Amino acid sequence: MDHSSKIGFSFGTTSGIITTLGLIVGLSASDASKAVVIGGVLTIAFADAFSDALGIHVSEESEATHSEKEIWTSTLSTYVAKLLIALTFLVPLILLSSTAALIASIVWGMLLLAILNYFIAPKGKKWQAISEHLLIGLVVIVIGFIIGQYIRGVFQK
Repeated sequence: MDHSSKIGFSFGTTSGIITTLGLIVGLSASDASKAVVIGGVLTIAFADAFSDALGIHVSEESEATHSEKEIWTSTLSTYVAKLLIALTFLVPLILLSSTAALIASIVWGMLLLAILNYFIAPKGKKWQAISEHLLIGLVVIVIGFIIGQYIRGVFQK
């Protein structure tokens, strides 16, 4: 995989996992309906993937060291990776009960994050990278849960 594809793939995959998990946990903690959670995931899959792709595009352009082909390769690979990763979270949401879907989504997201980091981390630092990024993923899950609980407490009186 060339450098531009690797940048887009790793960024899009990580963002797809972390953003989607934060959303699922937060909405679930706020007692949102299954339809609302699915709608949120679809929004992330399409709209937020465009946003991230544009962010990578502008970032790569700002370096002024990349060719147009490299910039567009990073842009497209970011979009496709985030889109596809976010869409995978629909499977448990559609097939399982809300609680089981939440648990399956967390397990799925952490597994994907560990696998990604295993393949992209430098040799000799794989377990350090996996541990660090799983910890960050857990922080996002906790933040999403706290925000969801707050929303439930404030708006469901």
